[in-house]
Amino acid sequence: MNIIDFFDYGAARNPDRPFLINDGTVKTYRESQEATHRIAGAMAHSGLKLGSRVAIYSPNDDIAFECLFGLFRAGCAWVPINARNSVKENAQILRNADVDAVIFHSSFEGIIPELNAACPNLRIVACLDRNSTHAPSLASWIAASNAPRVQIDASCDDLYGIYSTGGTTGAPKSVLQTNLVMETKVSTFLIHTPPTKPPVYLLVAPWTHAGGSVAQCLTPHGVTVVVVPKFDPHTVLRAIERYRVTYMFLPPTAIYMLLAYPEVRRFGYSSLEYFLYAAAPMSAEKLEEAISVFGPVMFQTYGQVEAPTICTVFTREEHAEALNTPDRRRLRSCGRASSLTRVEIMDDDEKLLPPESPGEIVVRGNLVMKGYYKDPKATAEITTSNGWHRTGDIGLKDADGYIYIIDRKRDMIISGGFNIYPSEVEQVLWMHPAVQDCTVIGIPHEKWGEAVHAVIELKPGAKATAEEIMVLCREKLGAIKVPKSVEFCDELPRSPVGKVMKRAVRDRYWAGRDRSV
Repeated sequence: MNIIDFFDYGAARNPDRPFLINDGTVKTYRESQEATHRIAGAMAHSGLKLGSRVAIYSPNDDIAFECLFGLFRAGCAWVPINARNSVKENAQILRNADVDAVIFHSSFEGIIPELNAACPNLRIVACLDRNSTHAPSLASWIAASNAPRVQIDASCDDLYGIYSTGGTTGAPKSVLQTNLVMETKVSTFLIHTPPTKPPVYLLVAPWTHAGGSVAQCLTPHGVTVVVVPKFDPHTVLRAIERYRVTYMFLPPTAIYMLLAYPEVRRFGYSSLEYFLYAAAPMSAEKLEEAISVFGPVMFQTYGQVEAPTICTVFTREEHAEALNTPDRRRLRSCGRASSLTRVEIMDDDEKLLPPESPGEIVVRGNLVMKGYYKDPKATAEITTSNGWHRTGDIGLKDADGYIYIIDRKRDMIISGGFNIYPSEVEQVLWMHPAVQDCTVIGIPHEKWGEAVHAVIELKPGAKATAEEIMVLCREKLGAIKVPKSVEFCDELPRSPVGKVMKRAVRDRYWAGRDRSV
């Protein structure tokens, strides 16, 4: 099965159901399906074929989403580029993946010359929404091709997409995801999040990442995708109520912003079935608050680009059970292995570890990527001798199979010979009522090698002192893990998908040194 097969399945059963809603524009499955056929024909007429690499440079947009399914119908491989990235970063992603063609939104017309200069082999084939000086409009391009319908029969091993790892922890790599990876992702998602009514999904996170992935997974059920171009707490909360949203996805940082919005409890959320969160660990205290605001609908997944979206699941029911346990420890987990993926904890000697033993999280199954594009050495480095994929995340598994992410392997702080995991300290910092978000890093220290340093973003109008932050940590953690210093900032640096850029914070303290640990 290819993603276009899942879309066609939903279209056949729900031809007149709205597929896309964007600022008053409504498109049915029948209308969008016809549009994908025209787009695929134009792509074939332009020389794009099975395996051609195509990127769509656009913010969240209904035409962009139709174009995405059009390229899938043409058998092309999608190269996602986040419109919020810098042009330089996106150009690097395009070069790394050897992209053949780009379709762009007119709001990015000004960067096309820079993109062409950085990627001389790139073809700009169409502008999504109007004629441009650099390319015809999508409508003109389709009309000029006058191409017949195409039917590409891609195999499970053919490419669905080439995804960039993003670079929050190092130089980005290009990840080869096949149709088998995509089929496994969709199947796993539908097994664990079955709708009880026609699904309505709020697409507010970037459509090129997990936000769009959820929408794709729901097409077999005839999902209606409500497109929100940009995150804004009031807009999001009002849209849930107005459109009777049943599914939504946001990273923890965005959820914190919703919870801090003064009118968050004024809107109605009774339609929600699943409020999915992923991409970064979430504060247990803020998770409890989210459940009190939105209801028993919180649902967590864990994955990475190399094994996307849903290696583990922490269900709505498991959230409720965790709330009723004395220590509520399980709220800090990311759930248990999903139905089609194995998840274990492994030491550096490739030995699987028993419960409660920290080690690297490893996964195996058809959700795992084919490899890194043109980088067999890097692929081999994250693949064990017996076929497990190394995630680079440190975690442990309890006796009931729940996985707890302790930290990224490379983020661990070594202070005075002791291993300190920043996420453990961050969980305590999030307990403080004034803390909106935070990150914990190791900074240079003459005696200890590294010292624990906390960087905190306060809620609007809130106040806190370094001393009270340290007192809180001293109450909850051993003395070794208490931050030796605390810094307050107006806003933490974040990636375009909402992750705190820990490396950007850390690099300020290690610049000009011959080591970074």
